Amino acid sequence: MPENLVFSALTRVIIAAVCAIAVGPVALLAADNPPTPVLVELFTSEGCSSCPPADALLRTLDNTQPIPGAQLIVLSEHVDYWDDLGWRDPFSSHQFTQRQAAYADRLRLATSYTPQMVVDGGTQFVGSDRSRAAQAIESARGAAKTILRITNITVENGKLRAHVESDALPQKAELFVALVLNHAQSQVLRGENGGHRLEHVAVVRNLTSAGNAAKGASFAKDVTLTMGPSTEQHRLIAFLQEPNQGKVLGAAQVTVEK
Repeated sequence: MPENLVFSALTRVIIAAVCAIAVGPVALLAADNPPTPVLVELFTSEGCSSCPPADALLRTLDNTQPIPGAQLIVLSEHVDYWDDLGWRDPFSSHQFTQRQAAYADRLRLATSYTPQMVVDGGTQFVGSDRSRAAQAIESARGAAKTILRITNITVENGKLRAHVESDALPQKAELFVALVLNHAQSQVLRGENGGHRLEHVAVVRNLTSAGNAAKGASFAKDVTLTMGPSTEQHRLIAFLQEPNQGKVLGAAQVTVEK
């Protein structure tokens, strides 16, 4: 091989090795940083013809986790104000209607609506708007979050018990725990979605306020939720939120095996 070609090949090897050494630590640091949990709430209803595209978007966010650096923790909260308009949503609860109304008040909206997506308690938009969802999640993943852990999970006699603890909080917060169905389906017989089979993900079946945490202090709480006889796979989701449904300060989720 001519000398100049040998030198060229050797130079490329040296450059590649130097680049690998330079890039290696950065890659390792990135790998060591866990993704930032981002809570994505969808207020929806099986009686609303505009909601299935939002339900599909929530499934996509949950299944594909498309935003690098963000762990999307999703909640599907079915409101009940559509229930008298042709189809009673089997997953609806007035609790979620009230939770959505509280967001409307705090975010200064004229009224509640479906589908509505709320990211980390601070940003809301039409729940099927993929572009706004990506923007909101990208912004939320840059926020500092309090680490929240869920441990010691047991299921016995229809009761789920777990221990939830956090690192020190930058300000006071309320702890919420949610028991959610991994997946659910309905064959809608009447109303705006009559004749359609709808699919949902992370359907909230039990959302409970589990106590308050003080500013500057860590937090630890044993929680108990009613699980019932269902054999479906569930998730347990916990999140810390500023008072009056403010900004979400931290979140965590685990899969529950019965």
